[in-house]
Amino acid sequence: MTTTERKLKRRRKGFRLDPTPGKVRYSQRWLLAAAVGGLLASVGVAKGGMPAAAAFGAACGIGLAYAFFHEPRQPRFVELTLHIPDLPPALEGLRIGQISDMHLGMRYTLENSLWAARQMALQRPDLLVLTGDFVSYEHAIPQLPVVLRELPTAPLGCFAVPGNHDYWEGIETIQQTLGAAGIRLLINEYQLLKVDDAELLVVGLDDLWDGTPDLHAALAGAPRDPFRLLLAHCPDYADEASRHGIQLQFSGHTHGGHLHLPGLGAFCLPRHGWRYALGHFQVGPMQLYVSRGIGGMPLRFGCPPEATIFTLRSCS
Repeated sequence: MTTTERKLKRRRKGFRLDPTPGKVRYSQRWLLAAAVGGLLASVGVAKGGMPAAAAFGAACGIGLAYAFFHEPRQPRFVELTLHIPDLPPALEGLRIGQISDMHLGMRYTLENSLWAARQMALQRPDLLVLTGDFVSYEHAIPQLPVVLRELPTAPLGCFAVPGNHDYWEGIETIQQTLGAAGIRLLINEYQLLKVDDAELLVVGLDDLWDGTPDLHAALAGAPRDPFRLLLAHCPDYADEASRHGIQLQFSGHTHGGHLHLPGLGAFCLPRHGWRYALGHFQVGPMQLYVSRGIGGMPLRFGCPPEATIFTLRSCS
């Protein structure tokens, strides 16, 4: 299927902003909390009159302003040490940088993406990975080289996988743009890297939503002994990946649910991101990290955009 055919299919089915069941799942906890909050506010306003109404309106306005205009433009730099069983000694202290979900074309995303690229230039990780959804709109693809120029040259290289929006907006052009910047887009394939006397297998999975993910094809011909790092835009593939000798998976896609509070969890999660919303998970013998992403819809509360550096350490 060509990019044009995919875009026509998406428009017919309403992919872009379609919140129908099966595409986006909204948290019942959040909906219940909103209903209870609305009821309590109504009671308070009824008893307190205009002063209570004014206070309630001001509180809502401040919260909305924060969620729409402040937090989406306040990216955070996250450093995380991952303790890996049986980590080869040559990979001890290996530093991997991850940027996910730039979503260029939306508000704040170019600024946030440039910030993330410059953070990587300051940190200079050994390996860079980009886990999909580079753009939200086709007209923003020309912004991508502007961001990629700011990335450092990592000693072990920079590798990427596609996200669902990349297929919807022009996967061929995005692949060419990445290639021109020296970044290899891995689609059901792997790259074997040498790190002193050890080997690191970087495996890239096609997107679950609109691609054709095939881990068997991705691992075809791969040696069995190297440490295996899987790049997969959608985190819910982790259950399958953990059964195929993958030790570590990096994903994005969910944006952390955009709104995330203790006790309530993530507000909304897209298909293929329902089980693992954000952060670090142990999935069987495999570890998974789900980035909150650097861009996306400009609505965030308790879930700021992020760029991440991982340091690998042995468990001993």
